[in-house]
Parts: sequence; structure tokens; C-alpha cells
Amino acid sequence: MDLQSIKNRFGIIGNAPALNHALNTAVQVAATDLTVLIVGESGVGKEVFSQIIHALSSRKHNPFIAVNCGAIPEGTIDSELFGHEKGAFTGAVDSRKGYFETVSGGTIFLDEIGEMPLGTQARLLRVLETGEFIRVGSSKVQKTDVRVIAATNRELLEFTQKGRFREDLYYRLSTVPIRVPSLRDRKEDVLLLFRKFVVDFSERYKTAPVQLDEEAKQVLVNYGWQGNVRELKNIAEQISVLSTNPQISAAILKNFLPEKNRNSLPVLANYPTGSNDFSNEREILYKLFFDMKKDVTELKKMFLEILQNPSLAGAAANFTRDSILNDFHSNGELNNSVNSNNNTSTAVQPAYLNQPSSTNMQPMIITEETIHHHEEIEESLNIMDKEKELIVKALKKHKGKRRDASLDLGISERTLYRKLKEYDIDE
Repeated sequence: MDLQSIKNRFGIIGNAPALNHALNTAVQVAATDLTVLIVGESGVGKEVFSQIIHALSSRKHNPFIAVNCGAIPEGTIDSELFGHEKGAFTGAVDSRKGYFETVSGGTIFLDEIGEMPLGTQARLLRVLETGEFIRVGSSKVQKTDVRVIAATNRELLEFTQKGRFREDLYYRLSTVPIRVPSLRDRKEDVLLLFRKFVVDFSERYKTAPVQLDEEAKQVLVNYGWQGNVRELKNIAEQISVLSTNPQISAAILKNFLPEKNRNSLPVLANYPTGSNDFSNEREILYKLFFDMKKDVTELKKMFLEILQNPSLAGAAANFTRDSILNDFHSNGELNNSVNSNNNTSTAVQPAYLNQPSSTNMQPMIITEETIHHHEEIEESLNIMDKEKELIVKALKKHKGKRRDASLDLGISERTLYRKLKEYDIDE
């Protein structure tokens, strides 16, 4: 079957080279039983690729099931996938088969695999390696013959480095990786997709298909499309339903595009390109904590040197005063203070600049007890403590609404629920 026939059969629109490469890979791997990992942003159509692989495989007449791992609570996902015995847990009034048992001989599509709990990941790894599984609450080993296709919109390799995903499972799943391109990487397909969507919606709602002028087409093509094909389809439906004018100009089109996504996302200020490129605010906060810890360590080292050699105390005081003066001169703050008071005989200066010279200063006595006391009151730099603090602040900010708090923190609601249990946070 040629590529165009596959596109027609599964409703795929576009001719971008990256899209064609992904489709060719799916067609080639379909005839095998290899495990496939489909990678791509949310809304690019990863499930369609899993359906293509199943439909072109020798298992096409056997069951196919799609499971969203992020939508199943952590406490029940093992039961859903592998089944359970009667009385295995509260509410288990009868034995139940899991998906790996009911779909034996077919294909199971595990979407959002990055949200799967670590315990379930270990069970899945055993299925992939030996074809064996055990129901929850049972000790009997059972066999299954299921082809696994997984998908994720996360970078699983980064998750493995953070301990959130098993490295052995990652390499077992990504036997054949397929990366589905985002809509931003296939701009030549944007107008084709939009035209297909508006024609479909005009037939559904009995209206005339809308037409874009040239300027509106440029706006559509250059838009960010964070939600990819799914977002484009939503915009096309809104325009088809709400627009009173079949001729759509750029001004009209912009009214349907979310303001926050019209431009590219801003880059972090004061950071050179290619260095210190943090993906989110949490990583920036972590870096700040690490820098603070480094500064505190250097201060401790200096204090210990003074403790071992008291004669350094006077030199340290001199150095501190000179450093402050140099900073003021370099920043122009001291000069500005003098210039602003040029009608008076004496410029206003900070109090510590009017102190007696270091020759008259008494050196501060630093003892080992002082150092130990400093260590006891040092702020905790533990990442888990800071993560707990951020979660508490987010919940307070959104008045206990988990969904809003999880969006603010950049994590899923399910992950937030797990963190609340882990840190024993009282909402």
C-alpha cells in the first residue's frame, strides 16, 4: 500500500517531509512485533499512528485498545492493566481480567506512558521481556501475547535522569522510535488542514465554507500552534460557526487566536543563548539555591581561615570596607550622591562609610562556636523541601483548587495528588 492510500484511509492531511518519514517508519515496522515508542507534542495525532501500525500488522483482526495512563488513578492502574483477584483490595468484590489478558493476541496502545507510576513500570517491563504478568492479589503467573505501542509528549530520557522513569523500560520501549512532527515543523500543511476542516464543518453546520485572504493566510501559517492539529481544528470550527462574514481577513482571524499564543514565547532575560537555558521556573529556582549554597560554603571557608589565623581578621575588615567603596564608585552611586548635594559642604553618605578607619576598628572575634551556630540556623537547601514549599504556595494561591495549582506548577493533576500524599500536605 502506497503512502497516499494510507493517508486517505486514515484521514491524514499533509506532505511535509517529517510527516512522510514518520509514516514510512510506521508502515515498515507494522509487519513486525517490535515495540514502538511514538514521541510528539500533545495534539499531533500520535494515536492515529498506533492505529496505522495495528491495521497493517498481522494482528489486525485481533483486539486493539488505547489506554491513557495519565487518566487512571495510581491506586487502580495495576488492576486495570493486569487484573485482580477477588478481595485483593477494598471494593474488589469479584475477580477481573486486565487489559493485557483481554487483548492477548492484539495490540495495546499506552498513551502518556511518562505518567505511569514506577511500580507499574516494573510490571510492564516484565511483560515486555517475558510475556508474563501476575494479577493484583494473586501469585499465579499468567502469559500474554500483546504488542505494545507507547506514546508520550515528554522527553522520557530526561525523566530517567531524574528518577521518574525506569531507564531499562525506556530502552525496551524505544526499540523503534517514531517522532511525529509538530504543526510548527510542517507549516506547508497548515492551509491544507484548515481548508479540510472548514469544508467538513460547513457540511456539518450547513454553512458556506469560509475563505481566508492572503494576509490572513500568512497569520495562520506563522501562528505558534502550541496545541498543534487539535488547536487548528478548534479554531476552524469556531470560525465556521461564529463568523458572520465568509471572507476572513487577518483582523477577523486574530480575534479567534488566543492573545498569549500569537507571538513566540519570550526568552529568559539576562541569559546568553546556549548557556543556562532552563526549561521552567523550577529549574531556575534550583540553580539559585545551588548558587546560594556555594556562596555559604565560601563564607564558611573564609571564617575557618580567620579562626585558624586571627591576624587575618583586620585584613578582612579592611578588604570588606574597600570592596564596598569600590562597588559604590563602579556603580556611580557614590558620585551621584556627591553631585546631588553640590550646594552643601559635605555629601550625604551611607552610615557605614562614615565609620572610623580600619586602624581604629576592633576585630570581630570569631570562635568555633560561632561557626557551628551559623550552620544550625542555615536555611534548608533540600530540593524536596523546596518542592513541598512550592506546592503549598500554589495551593494557597489558588485556594486549594488542585487543577489550577497543577497548571501553575507545570505538572499533571495526578502527579500533584501523588505529591500531596508523599509530602503529607494538608489541603
